[in-house]
Amino acid sequence: MQNWLKGALIALVSVAATVVVMQTMRTPAEGQTTAPAVPRMPDGKPNLNGVWQAIGTANWNLQDHTARSGPVLELGATFAVPPGQGVVEGGQIPYQEWAAAQQKENYENWLARDPEVKCYLPGLPRATYMPHPFQILQTAASDVLMAYEYASASRVIRMGPAEEPPVDTWMGQSTGRWEGDTLVVDSTGFNDRSWFDRAGNFHSEALHLVERFTPVHADLIDYRATIEDPQVFTRPWTIQVPLYRRRDAVAQLLEFKCVEFVEELMYGHLVKPTGKEKPFAPARMRWP
Repeated sequence: MQNWLKGALIALVSVAATVVVMQTMRTPAEGQTTAPAVPRMPDGKPNLNGVWQAIGTANWNLQDHTARSGPVLELGATFAVPPGQGVVEGGQIPYQEWAAAQQKENYENWLARDPEVKCYLPGLPRATYMPHPFQILQTAASDVLMAYEYASASRVIRMGPAEEPPVDTWMGQSTGRWEGDTLVVDSTGFNDRSWFDRAGNFHSEALHLVERFTPVHADLIDYRATIEDPQVFTRPWTIQVPLYRRRDAVAQLLEFKCVEFVEELMYGHLVKPTGKEKPFAPARMRWP
């Protein structure tokens, strides 16, 4: 057989195999079902009602990171930092030079500085990808409420025009609109006290956040958040995190009121000794 004919046959077989593979990917295998369709509200907009949760390590660090021992020797592996792939598009957060140095200092002093350690409100977008579920409450003709299990945080997304934020707050002020099937949430009015993760990534009070919640199917939302802060970053940057619907038979938000967990940490030095305190061994720190 001539070489050109052999080459043509090989190319034809390759194309046929590719078509078969692509068709297999499109067609569910026997016993499998297709992803459930996006549910709809009476007005045709996607119905996002439900309990959702991110799965991953973004709350440890938005960028690529390796595994790391925990900060307390006695905790062994139970509070070790798991490795993770970054969720920042392009890989790196575009800090200004001074801000990059600040982030490094925050990282090295994480236990003393991270607002999560002290049970402060999580801020945004961090509340969305913490290792706690959150609930979306949506109706056809009113604002959208998002309630977070961590520290009982919440926010109301005003659907339509809203006044300027009267004061800066941990959770900011959010307004929303629909672009096709995507819920777009524009938030400003933040204070500068929240972090993006446990790695010390931070922002100023000039933070402007635009979030996009796009349902892929009934149980999956493609979440993207674009972060702009000209006081800290050289340009806007975006993160992408999948959000999964909790399908537990009794899925609901439970109470995680962590204030009582940190009272001794924050205010123990103000308590008058009674002489009945239980002795304890000081923890041995691995880092910083």
